[in-house]
Amino acid sequence: MRHFVTAAILILLLGACSTRLTETGTELPAEGGWVLLPIVNQSQAPRAGERVEALVETELRVRGVHPIHYPVAPPRDPLALVDEQQRFERALRWARSQGYRYGITGSVQEWRYKSGLDGEPAVGISLRVIDVASGEVLWAASGARTGWGYESATGTAAKLVRKLLSELKLTAKVSS
Repeated sequence: MRHFVTAAILILLLGACSTRLTETGTELPAEGGWVLLPIVNQSQAPRAGERVEALVETELRVRGVHPIHYPVAPPRDPLALVDEQQRFERALRWARSQGYRYGITGSVQEWRYKSGLDGEPAVGISLRVIDVASGEVLWAASGARTGWGYESATGTAAKLVRKLLSELKLTAKVSS
């Protein structure tokens, strides 16, 4: 019986966070030329992409990357307010015009609370570092995580963003 309980707990812990990484193995410089591009919201939760942008920016700053956030300007077309892809394209054009080298972007696939008594948070996030000039993906990671009934979706997402970005290889500034 003891082994059964141990196995059940292990399965629950392993199922709480799943991550899939795809990377080139290239180290990217932490200093200079980083821009935080929009994180596209594919979930049904309003503004989940913007919430993840704030989490990504904070985690990158902790790791020595100081990304510039894309400017948020109201679009001329009212339909563009709900068109996530248009928001991304505008920000990417701006980043190219400013000469940024690396852009971090991604998407939120899930941001919700499961139904039931505990209402556990569930989040799914994908992140990418792109070469701003070419659009080439230099690093990518995605993952999903569920929290406990007492946790918030933001807290669960913060843990997932930290896990995903911990796999991003960064080089420190070399002193001269």
